[in-house]
Amino acid sequence: MTRAPSGLASLRQEMRARRAALSPAHRIASAQQLADRLASVPGMPRSGYVAGYWAVDGEIALHAWQSSLGPDRTYCLPVLGTDQCLRFAPWRPGDAIVSNRFGIPEPDASRVPLLAAAELAAVVMPLVAFDEQCNRLGMGGGWYDRTLAPVRDAPVRPLLVGAGYEVQRASALEPAPWDVPVDAVCTESATYLRAPAP
Repeated sequence: MTRAPSGLASLRQEMRARRAALSPAHRIASAQQLADRLASVPGMPRSGYVAGYWAVDGEIALHAWQSSLGPDRTYCLPVLGTDQCLRFAPWRPGDAIVSNRFGIPEPDASRVPLLAAAELAAVVMPLVAFDEQCNRLGMGGGWYDRTLAPVRDAPVRPLLVGAGYEVQRASALEPAPWDVPVDAVCTESATYLRAPAP
């Protein structure tokens, strides 16, 4: 599969249609199944700041995983920065939220401290498509790639995990040089681990 813009646009459209077609019952069950898989990812930290996301546009939800984190892990949500990068803010249900310019709820940055990616123990990020080699295709804005670029080759960095439905698996994706690879991809029915570098 190439990374031609027209090909990626049609792939994104197809994968978004696939997840939109999933039944409410499947979505509810998948959230719990995903939580169980995320808990079992090798290297998932037992303490520290862990970032998730607010599910929109049919993305698989993280609320079941968030509720399972316990007192030693602090759940964070992304906040859009004016530098086209994300920061991450601790958030619990009931905390203040605002809508960002894309209409996605995020913590009110004026009320909470913002963390850089290097301060996180793990980042669970949404995806539009993925393959068995843990290549991830996002919405195309590059937010996560820009945000994670500074920690890409750091000796100590957050665990990076993509989350999606199994119907979003593609046969093969060709990563671009700027794509930051994830360590694993979890769906409701499988966990895919990136092969160690040779």
